[in-house]
Amino acid sequence: MTSTDSFPSPFDIPAPDGAEGWERMYNWYHLFGEDRRKQDEQRFWFQDRLHHPEVLHPYDEIQCECWWQALGAFNTRIFAMPPAFGVDQRVLNGYLYVTPVPAPPEELAARAELFGRRAGYYYDNWDSIYGEWKTKVLGCLDRITRIRFAPLPDIEPESVVTDRVGYSTGYAMIRDFSELVQTMYETYQYHFELLNIGYAAYLTFFQFMRDRFPDISDQSISRLVGGLRVDLYRPDDELKRLAKEAERLGVGDILLAAENPAAAFEALAASDEGREWQADWDKTKDPWFLINTDPGHPGASHSHPTWLDDPAIPLASVKEYVRRVRGGEEIDRDTAGVLAERDRLTTEYRALLDDDGRESFDQLVELARMVFAYIEEHVLYIEHWMWATFWAKSKELSRALTAMGVFDEPEDMFFLRRGEVAEAIYDVVAAWSVGSAPRGARYWRPIVNERRGIYEKLRAQPPALALGPPPAEINEPFTVMLWGITTAAVNEWLAQRETTGKGEKVSVLRGVAGSPGVAEGPARVVRHVRELEHIQPGDILVCPATSPAWSTVFGRIAATVSDVGGIMSHTAIVCREYGLPAVVGAGNAVASIRDGQRIRVDGDTGVVTILD
Repeated sequence: MTSTDSFPSPFDIPAPDGAEGWERMYNWYHLFGEDRRKQDEQRFWFQDRLHHPEVLHPYDEIQCECWWQALGAFNTRIFAMPPAFGVDQRVLNGYLYVTPVPAPPEELAARAELFGRRAGYYYDNWDSIYGEWKTKVLGCLDRITRIRFAPLPDIEPESVVTDRVGYSTGYAMIRDFSELVQTMYETYQYHFELLNIGYAAYLTFFQFMRDRFPDISDQSISRLVGGLRVDLYRPDDELKRLAKEAERLGVGDILLAAENPAAAFEALAASDEGREWQADWDKTKDPWFLINTDPGHPGASHSHPTWLDDPAIPLASVKEYVRRVRGGEEIDRDTAGVLAERDRLTTEYRALLDDDGRESFDQLVELARMVFAYIEEHVLYIEHWMWATFWAKSKELSRALTAMGVFDEPEDMFFLRRGEVAEAIYDVVAAWSVGSAPRGARYWRPIVNERRGIYEKLRAQPPALALGPPPAEINEPFTVMLWGITTAAVNEWLAQRETTGKGEKVSVLRGVAGSPGVAEGPARVVRHVRELEHIQPGDILVCPATSPAWSTVFGRIAATVSDVGGIMSHTAIVCREYGLPAVVGAGNAVASIRDGQRIRVDGDTGVVTILD
């Protein structure tokens, strides 16, 4: 295999200058190693820019590990997903790379029979199981919400004796950190309890429609399922409601004139109407502002604020909606229109089938619509509420440890692996218990300083898109539907490598046709939610990926282009809901398109053309 039809071997990628020894930042089992070279060098790996587009902090490796094990177990060992086992992971130069593990062909028939029985039980009892699922996940959320981390006291309070507690505050810190981490691992068991069999139902419907209608587009099939009212859109709906309330109460001018949230809230406090609106805002915050703002998978990193952390983000959206209301725009999503289009397409395609086909169609479309609510809503419950709370509690712990002299500053903790954090806690608890001095910062300071320097070197060097030999055909369903990694996409990446290697400019990008329609306009390249304020009406959003925290922008853009994502990615689903053209999984759009360049987005064919 030549260099033009394969990506580099992971064993041939050097560390950036100054980042030597980066491997010590991550758990040993997460790395490429000579003992697995024969296996791993024959695999096709792609950088998981959908979930982890940035260099991982050592502590944040927890997030990768949660889904690594849980997805694999439910695919491979519990539901026996026929086409694939799990998704394996490796860290290289700080970036996460993944590869789907195919099921052996000789096992497919037996696995299909087992999957049909086990998944069928879940489909038959979906509503009650989903209700139980919500109870379990909200129970996990309540469990970690109740955890408190604070500096250990000089003397335990009297209540430790009179309440017969029986253990020290120091022991509780050790226990609570373990519970915090293990509860996230437990939550991800529930995450994949329903997710992949939900995708499987959706995929079965896709395959049925393609078999009956070979020329049907992925978007048309998706539009037969969309338009449902799900909680994922509730945070944005709440911002729209607050904008309308501001106008009803006559405080819209106060919001528009304020330079920052503090100024707005101070001005609102001067009138009854302002206080009423702020009380509404405060009531809405819990839980609807518990929204992560990561550029991709929400909650993948501790580094990005939530709406609660940075109220300027949701307030900017409220102000934008106030302006649009004053301009006479309808700011609510046209859910009725999406549903009407869905019903029209359903009637038309159903009429083209024979009686047996109609019966199968009715069953499959009903199942796909039923699971669709979970596929969307789990993002709110887990990726936002659970991870936002986990990171908040982790930061609470880091502040407590810093106050006790374990670290020089709270951010230091995130340069340690979870096992090392447990060691740091035990060190300070043991010293506190016996009235001695911990090694604390004197031990961790040189380790943190070295890793901080390595981290910055890793961030400065973009990762390779992919590693190893690509398969002749990529047909693993989740890789295609969620990540947008298709045979055509990989061939496009190879072509782009050859083009850029020759110094030629890229003028056409090809990805997945995520949402139908064609639009032209100036590109607005956005890498972080704070940059959304620069978008003007009619701009085309170009980004690594979107998340629900970006939902407020969809009402004023003309189209979207994302580097990663498939037909079931957040970007594709939301653009279909808003009626916007979208090309997802375009590979190197952010790196290839300059801010302000005029581009054409063809959401019917998956082609992006740079016109300037």
